[in-house]
Formats: sequence, structure tokens, C-alpha cells
Amino acid sequence: MKMVSSLGHSHCAAIIIITIFFTLLLPCFSGAARIQSKNHPQTTTDKDDEFIKTSCGVTLYPKLCYDSLSPYANSVSTAAQLADAALEVSLRAARSASETVAKLSKERGGLGAREARAVVDCVENMEDSVDELERCAGEMKDLGWGGRQRMEEKMGNVMTWVSAALTDEGTCMDGFQEISGKEKIKGRIRKSILHLAHLTSNALALIKNLSSS
Repeated sequence: MKMVSSLGHSHCAAIIIITIFFTLLLPCFSGAARIQSKNHPQTTTDKDDEFIKTSCGVTLYPKLCYDSLSPYANSVSTAAQLADAALEVSLRAARSASETVAKLSKERGGLGAREARAVVDCVENMEDSVDELERCAGEMKDLGWGGRQRMEEKMGNVMTWVSAALTDEGTCMDGFQEISGKEKIKGRIRKSILHLAHLTSNALALIKNLSSS
């Protein structure tokens, strides 16, 4: 009996040790799983990827379109959602470009009167562009409300404002075309505005495609 009792006690002790062992290791396994999940986020499916690529085919800059919108692939599944994402990307770029130009306007020491005026005008153009794209983003959020006629009216407003934003961006660039020298300033502004203009052009193409569908 003592032997059986001894074996029973040993068996129970072994179970307790194993239970404690796994209890202590469980947080480690959970932590490792969380780290693996964080390091390997949900990947885009082929269907999501193909939707972005196909949709970007209507734009003038399809590679830029795909590169800028592929991060949204898991959250967009309709043409309206994609157009909304394109506007969001353009608005973010417009704010960044506006900040760049505004900063340069404060560093215009040594600029002549024409160069200084061009920078000031560009600041105003970029502020207008940001404002117009913000209005577009707001209009797109309630696009489906109010019936077909109201939707068409909203789409008309959006296309008008995006076109105006694109014009403002072009006007900013035009102001520097006839100015010689100051290539460093011109180059920094041109790079920022040109990238924005291409994104805005892509957004307009996606919106027009949505409107015609």
C-alpha cells in the first residue's frame, strides 16, 4: 500500500510540475504569436491586387497609382472606395507640398522680386489646392446619400474641385518657368508639386471612371 501511495503521490507531483511548466510558458508562446503576427501582417490577396492594377489602368500614371493605392488594397473593394482613397492620398501630398513651399517662402533670402513673388503665389495656389481637395474628400464621404440625382450632382462638384486643384498646382509650376537661376529652390518645389499633380491627375481619372460607370 505504501508503494501504491508513493506512486500516486509521484504521479500527482508530475502532473503538477507539468501544469506549472506549461502555465509559465503559455505567455511566451502567446507573446511569440503576437510578435509573429505583427511582423507578418495580413497580406493582400491576388484579387485585391488585381482590382487595384486594373482600376489604375485608366490613369495617366498607372505605376504611381498602383504604388500609392496598394496599401489600401485590404480596405477597398469598390470603385467609389478606391476613388476616395486616391483623394486621401492626393490631399496628404497636397498638405505636404504646401508645407514645403511655405517653408521655402520663409527662406527666400537672396531671391529677386520675381522669384519671391512666384514663391508667394505658389503658397497661395497650394493653399487653394488643399482647400479644394478637402472639400472633395468631404463630399465623397456622403456620396451615396440623396439618390441618383444628388449623387451625380456631388460627382460633378468633386470633379470640378479636383480639376481646380490640378490647375492650381500647374499654376504654381508655371510661375517658375521663366525664372532663371535659383535652381535649387525651383527643383525642390518642382519635385514636390509634380508628384502631387500626378497623384491628383490619377484621382481625377478614377473619379471620372466612377462617374461614367
